[in-house]
Amino acid sequence: MPVLLVAGGSRGIGAATARLAAKSGYDVAVNYVANAGAASGVVKAVEALGRRAVAIKGDMGKEADIERVFDQAANTLGAVTHFVHSSGVIGPFSRLDEASTETMRAAVDVNTLGALLCLRAAIRRMSTRHGGKGGSIVMLSSMAASIGGANECIWYAASKGAVDSMVIGASREVAKEGVRINAISPGMIDTDIQPPGRLEKLGPMIPMGRAGTAEEVADAILYLLSDAAGYVTGTNLRVSGGR
Repeated sequence: MPVLLVAGGSRGIGAATARLAAKSGYDVAVNYVANAGAASGVVKAVEALGRRAVAIKGDMGKEADIERVFDQAANTLGAVTHFVHSSGVIGPFSRLDEASTETMRAAVDVNTLGALLCLRAAIRRMSTRHGGKGGSIVMLSSMAASIGGANECIWYAASKGAVDSMVIGASREVAKEGVRINAISPGMIDTDIQPPGRLEKLGPMIPMGRAGTAEEVADAILYLLSDAAGYVTGTNLRVSGGR
C-alpha cells in the first residue's frame, strides 16, 4: 500500500497534493508546523475518500523533528514509500539590501538545509542500499530560482536554486537503488502565501494570463510520484503558465 508523507501538507500546494493523493489510492501523513486545524481538515478530507491519514506536527527546519516525523508516519501508516517536500518560507518581500538576516536565515534553514535533511531521511528509508524497497520523491522548487526574485525575495530564489542542485545530484546517486527524485517548479500560484494584490498585478503578465491553482501543481506532483513516471528522475518540471 503506498504511503505518502507530505512535508508542509496542511495548506496550499501540500494540502492539494494530499487530497489528490488520497483519490489516487495513497494513505497520507500530513506534516504541519503550526496550523493544527488546517492539518486536521486535510486529514478528514483524505479519510472521507476512504484512505488512512494522520497529522504530524514538526518543524521541517530541525533535524530532530524531521527524523521524528518520518518515524511517526511509518509507525502509524506503514513504511513511507513516497515523499513530497512542500515546506517553504519566504518572509516579507523586499529588495535584498532591505532584507533582515533573520528573514534570510529562516528561508535557508527550511528551504535549503531542511530540504537536504528531509531528502537524506527519505533516501535512508527508501533506498535498497539501506534495506528499503525503493520509492519516489518530489521536491518543491520554484520558478523564482530561474528568474531570481529581484525586488521581492532573492534569498528565497537562492534557497530554491539549491533545491534544483540537490535533486540533480541525489537523483543520480540513487538511480540504481530504486529511488526516483524529481522537482516541481511552480510559477505564480493562487495560495495564501501570496501578498495581497500580487496576483491581480502580475497575473495578466504571465503568458497564459492568469495565476495557476494548487490543484494544477498537485496534478504534476502526482504524475512524478506515480509509476507512470517510472523512467523519470532528476527532472525539474515547470508548472508556470509559460513564464
